[in-house]
Amino acid sequence: MSAAWDLPRVLNNRRGVRRGEPFPHLVAQSVFVPDFYRSLVGDFRRIRAEIAGSFARNMAGYDATSANLADHRDGPLGIFVSREWHDLIAGVAGVRATGDVHATLHHHETGSQTGWPHNDLNPGWFEDPPPGPDETRLTSMPRVHYGSGPTADGVAAHETIRAVSVLFYLNNGPWQPGDGGETALYASSSDAQRDGPAVAVAPVDNSIIVFECTPFSWHTFLSNRTGPRDAVVMWLHRTRGETAQRWGEDSI
Repeated sequence: MSAAWDLPRVLNNRRGVRRGEPFPHLVAQSVFVPDFYRSLVGDFRRIRAEIAGSFARNMAGYDATSANLADHRDGPLGIFVSREWHDLIAGVAGVRATGDVHATLHHHETGSQTGWPHNDLNPGWFEDPPPGPDETRLTSMPRVHYGSGPTADGVAAHETIRAVSVLFYLNNGPWQPGDGGETALYASSSDAQRDGPAVAVAPVDNSIIVFECTPFSWHTFLSNRTGPRDAVVMWLHRTRGETAQRWGEDSI
């Protein structure tokens, strides 16, 4: 991984706004210093433009293309899969995370369809051994499929459950109400159908939303009407046993 960045040096804003409704979440703007933010945008654009097939439509029922950040972690975007960033986000969320990280780059073309409300409380598989205290373990497809486990005999892997969701917005340009592309938050799945979003977090460049994955963290993407929407989307994880103990096995 590139050592071109140092987390304390490139962070611009360590504070965010914590909100309790419709479920606890944190939103922060101007997350990185301007020079480093521009390097993230440049890295994102380079991957989309120069690496053939890097973005693929591989998410069922989701109107976007994505790229696995594990395949592109040597540039500035690698900061999102570093142990330093992992520990910062786990601390913000108040979660004991395992060090296993799944991170993707998302691109929504203009007019992408609104998604379906979901809570992200899903399994995620990672190749053994589990990460040490100063490491992260990233998804290693095709040997281990993130959603279902090993894909070949003799490959050892461990199951985790998503614990924290993170969306970092970049490369979107100026945003104003009516443009769409927000992340919608809902009080429940029935509210999503009946009342619409309780909160819509705008995709403002160099901003972030963080929330714990629980049975109640209902959210989705809202259609972007006037331009593409780009983001880094990532999850930290906890053990299945801890998740089941807290919310019950049926919640997963």
